[in-house]
Amino acid sequence: MMHYTISGEGKTVVLIHGFGEDSRIWNRQVEWMQKSFKVIVPDLPGTGRTPVSVELTMESMAAGIKQILDKEGIKKCTLLGHSMGGYISLAFAELFPALLEGLGLLHSSAFADNETKKEARRKSIDFISKHGAGPFLEASTPNLFTEKNRISMNEQIRELTERHLYMGPAALIAFYNAMIARPDRTEILKTAPFPVLFLIGREDQAILFSDSMQQVYLPELSYIYILDKSGHMGMLEEPLLFNKALFDFLSDLPA
Repeated sequence: MMHYTISGEGKTVVLIHGFGEDSRIWNRQVEWMQKSFKVIVPDLPGTGRTPVSVELTMESMAAGIKQILDKEGIKKCTLLGHSMGGYISLAFAELFPALLEGLGLLHSSAFADNETKKEARRKSIDFISKHGAGPFLEASTPNLFTEKNRISMNEQIRELTERHLYMGPAALIAFYNAMIARPDRTEILKTAPFPVLFLIGREDQAILFSDSMQQVYLPELSYIYILDKSGHMGMLEEPLLFNKALFDFLSDLPA
């Protein structure tokens, strides 16, 4: 079972972190959210205190989230997923739609990888296999930020990278293979009976702004927030606006 923390009281919100990070990426969000909500933050396999599993899929990780909810006796929740966490949230929505009150795609996408993206991920797998997880994270993490923020946030980016150097190659490679294999889930957005939050970085090079804007009209009810000075890491690049988007979305959910 995945390790997780739980804090606060109220409606349940699950924060799912992305690739190459762990649950600590949400520290700023948990600090204020726990005052109004019950907040669950899992560590995905191979991160934090959760053992690695080399046979991962978006569906298996979604089932792991369901296992946590079952253990806590929770019947309804809102999932907020960053990047790969959004892919897991969409898989959860496909498998357990009746459990969802809301869904947030934070720098994430319902599109499957195209061939160019798959090839880029395979090259990353090859790099990790040859050089290890540490050199990969050191090379790739700065690219998640805008060019301007790489300079102004250099020290913070370095600390973020060093914080994740404990991750092993097996976990990162398993995540990559799971992302390559995931299907298109735009149909989930089209038929969603719950509101969907889109939080988009205008300069995001991992989830392109143009791709995000093709999806925002698909749900019956969308909340759209664009972070003009962010790349892929809005929770660090523009934390106040990022938090406001989450708060506005969660506050509008039915009581």
